[in-house]
Amino acid sequence: MGAHHPECPDRLGAISDRLIASGLDVYLQFHDAPLAEMDQLLRVHARSYVDHVHESSPAHGIVHLDPDTAMSPGTLQAALRSAGAGCYATDLVMRGQVQNAFCAVRPPGHHAERAKAMGFCFFNNVAVAARHALEVWGLSRVAIVDFDVHHGNGTEDIFAGDPRVLMTGIFQHPFYPYCGTENPAANMCNVPLPAGTRGEEFRQVVYDIWLPRLREFRPEMIFVSAGFDAHYEDDMASLGLVESDYAWVTEQIKQVAGEFSKGRIVSLLEGGYVLSALARSVTTHIKVLADL
Repeated sequence: MGAHHPECPDRLGAISDRLIASGLDVYLQFHDAPLAEMDQLLRVHARSYVDHVHESSPAHGIVHLDPDTAMSPGTLQAALRSAGAGCYATDLVMRGQVQNAFCAVRPPGHHAERAKAMGFCFFNNVAVAARHALEVWGLSRVAIVDFDVHHGNGTEDIFAGDPRVLMTGIFQHPFYPYCGTENPAANMCNVPLPAGTRGEEFRQVVYDIWLPRLREFRPEMIFVSAGFDAHYEDDMASLGLVESDYAWVTEQIKQVAGEFSKGRIVSLLEGGYVLSALARSVTTHIKVLADL
């Protein structure tokens, strides 16, 4: 993304280092993500847009698709691999090879709309994975849980009105991308939170709003847009979650998955830009997913 950009390669390095330092790595399976195939992308993105991203990939230097979202020579391959990771993880889970999976990927995806890159995102990784589950594995209902501090506008753009998908999300409001509150579709459970919201209020929202909607929907698989920039140390925004909040919400997601989804969860990394807080939060999230 360029020098001093918060969406930097060090994010994944910090996560890897923390997993090793915590001793968690020896209990996990690691897989290399494949590149997303064209038909996987076209389930959620317009062909003209996918072509535009490919054509914009620079041989050298940096090309901006919007003021926040830039491509270097390696970006296209990284974006394709990020989108491919969710499909591959879905296959592993649906085949019963793993109970659940976390995709440590960048660039993130939940701001990418059907025909627009924005907010550091090129392809909507969680949407690509969710539609893969619907179209390839024949599921009837999947849920997407998004606890990134920014609203997953791209995911909403792609799935609004699709009765096979329920999206539940919290986000700081008013805040980038300044949407998600105006007449959302019936399958969008968007819960805006004011700046300064802490873990107790977040948990109440999950308990009072998210969990009843998820249980009513009875998802056959749950996908997570796992952004960790609502952490109180993350100066990208102004919410105040901590590791114990991420552990708690992961436990709630696992409970619903156990009731309706045969435990099937695929979680994909979205935001989180203060390296220490990101690494601690992801490690906590993975630890709960792995029952460790």
